[in-house]
Amino acid sequence: MNDAPLYLRPRVDPPLASLLEDAPFLHSLADALGSPLNVLIPEVVAENAERFGAVYRRHHLSGRVYFAHKANRSSALVRRLAACDPSAVGIDVASLEELRHALGCGFTGDRVMATGPKDPEFLWLAARVGATVNVDSVTELEQLAALAGAHGLGRTRVLVRLSGFESDHGPAGAGTRVLSRRSRFGTPVAEREAMWAALERHADSVELVGLAYHLDTTGLEEKGRALERCVLLMDECRARGFAPRVVDIGGGFGVGYVEDAAEWERWTTALSEAVLGLRPPLTWRGHGYGLRNDNGTVRGVAALYPAHRPLAGPGYLDELLSRRSPVLGRASATLLLEHLHDLYVEPGRALVDQCGLSLARVLEVRPLGDDPGRYLVRVGMNAADVSLEEHGVLVDPVTLPRGGPRHEAADGGPVGVHLVGNLCLEADLITRRLVFLPHLPRVGDLLAFVNTAGYVMDFHAHHAQRQPSARTVAVSREAGGTWRWCPDENYWPLTHPQGRPS
Repeated sequence: MNDAPLYLRPRVDPPLASLLEDAPFLHSLADALGSPLNVLIPEVVAENAERFGAVYRRHHLSGRVYFAHKANRSSALVRRLAACDPSAVGIDVASLEELRHALGCGFTGDRVMATGPKDPEFLWLAARVGATVNVDSVTELEQLAALAGAHGLGRTRVLVRLSGFESDHGPAGAGTRVLSRRSRFGTPVAEREAMWAALERHADSVELVGLAYHLDTTGLEEKGRALERCVLLMDECRARGFAPRVVDIGGGFGVGYVEDAAEWERWTTALSEAVLGLRPPLTWRGHGYGLRNDNGTVRGVAALYPAHRPLAGPGYLDELLSRRSPVLGRASATLLLEHLHDLYVEPGRALVDQCGLSLARVLEVRPLGDDPGRYLVRVGMNAADVSLEEHGVLVDPVTLPRGGPRHEAADGGPVGVHLVGNLCLEADLITRRLVFLPHLPRVGDLLAFVNTAGYVMDFHAHHAQRQPSARTVAVSREAGGTWRWCPDENYWPLTHPQGRPS
């Protein structure tokens, strides 16, 4: 049983599946533009935004879906979203350059939300163009108000980001219970009085439009409790004379990378067995991804993204809005409707789900002498070009043979390989995991890492050792089924692939 290949085959939906089937087209792109290469399908990001919008309509909610720009540097994706319904789709920018990029790609200031750590230049431009500023702290609010006053920027719309949610609505004597983990971002709920006072002092410079949170967890219960708490705190704000109308629940809706739940379960079980020494190592030099052997017992927590997620993206939002709140006992969507609140969300990874892939050319294949039956496969890419490890994402690449499909038997059937990058560093591993492929790749083949548009393809990319970083192209499918491409920076959503105006 230990000899069976432990696949983690990717989930691939249309039209990405059709793109992968056109191996000659992808080989021609890599031949012309080099390896690594990122390939994006901008139309998919618009379809994903519409799927989130459908959840809003199902629950009769109004509000906006803000794309978390930090998930991807692409101009094509941002331009395609700028062409979507302005009342439904906005963009969340977390730096001055992201703000400038969004404006240059067609977003108007009223569709922009400024989040993350902010320097004075970022705050000034956000206020100047009429963006909504997601305020992190009293200090940041004071800085924004000072800039607005000094430069005559008028009143800036602000959301107050909260953290450290607590429940003081339980039975008498139950005490206060912390519901969310500590975060370096946001104003702790317990310190909100200082924020309300600052908003009152600067009422001529800032307008409170709502409350926000972003919890670094996949737990529906924790997020549902935070949403309910925000609704209750909105009532508190109105009692202070404010008129908030928005609850922003951030992102974290997730993506399912691995198609088969059984494959994910088998692999995670096998990792524990390998850590205990019950089977050969599944990783380079026995790396445990956070797990360790403590006298025959597995200890620690696996630092892995849950690669198989049956509930993710719009489906996760739908479930969150359908769950009953713990104190008021009504669905979260009902709470928002009863209080006439708009809902803002900030998906990053989930909004670019199935939007693209990253290609790497196979440069060398050699057997590992100390590990019979295993191979080292060097590719024209490094770990920063497809930062799977940085985000704990485990998923197999798809092999695109040069010259067309090959039968497994011709290359010896399934094989375990270690994927290494093009840097002169021992640590430059595309993934520490032993990857099982249906057959041994050959020099000149392409490996396609699927669904990399969210935080994987360019979040950590660099030019170390003067190795080329990936170029990015945008592709669309024409009526006849053929694919066309252009450099990412040359894409404009002027027409659909079929020629109809956007």
